[in-house]
Amino acid sequence: MNKHRWTIAFDADDTLWHNERGFQMTQARFADMVSEWVSHDDLMGRLLAAERRNLAIYGFGIKGFVLSMIETALDVTDGKVPTEVIAELLAMGRHMLADPVELLDGVRAAIEAVKPDADILLITKGDLPDQERKLAQSGLGDLFDRVEIVSDKTPDVYAHIFAAHDTPHHMMVGNSIKSDVIPAIEAGAWGVHVPHDLTWAYEAADAPVTHRRFRQITALSGLPDLLADLRNLA
Repeated sequence: MNKHRWTIAFDADDTLWHNERGFQMTQARFADMVSEWVSHDDLMGRLLAAERRNLAIYGFGIKGFVLSMIETALDVTDGKVPTEVIAELLAMGRHMLADPVELLDGVRAAIEAVKPDADILLITKGDLPDQERKLAQSGLGDLFDRVEIVSDKTPDVYAHIFAAHDTPHHMMVGNSIKSDVIPAIEAGAWGVHVPHDLTWAYEAADAPVTHRRFRQITALSGLPDLLADLRNLA
């Protein structure tokens, strides 16, 4: 076994391509539509609470988000929300599901740079057809040795996926401390945080800055240098 060989897994949304900005634009429009019934801050709190409640039922993704907006609209208006608002929320969801994929800067070059020394995986959560669509449109599919679209990212999920790759080192790279970094570290892998300007409130968590297998880079372009540094430690 090559002691310098890695398995490197990448998150998709807001790590490889833009995602959260579409949700936030839709939330802003939603707030305008029901502003006569509820303040912006109250609405966002109630929407997040609905999303948290519904994750176990609808899962992650746009469809669950739209259903949570409809539920919240009914809640904040005591059931008086106009049917036109419901129709527009559904239309916004359909629009989000058709949004073109826009890669973040330097993504392909960074993955290509580390691919000779690693098995390259994609581990993402969310709605299966939508994630498959985005991957196909991204043009990155040829770079991945394995693609996993999971219902949630837990230590057990990471451990199971990484166990299938007989390399001495494993790494998860993503923008979410809660979903990409902490559970990967708990599964025995390295967790590499790549911050994004926009983050869903559900994904907020404190970085495990004192853990020896935690690293942070400002952009994916810094991954090849990080991998070289870690190789020297091995």
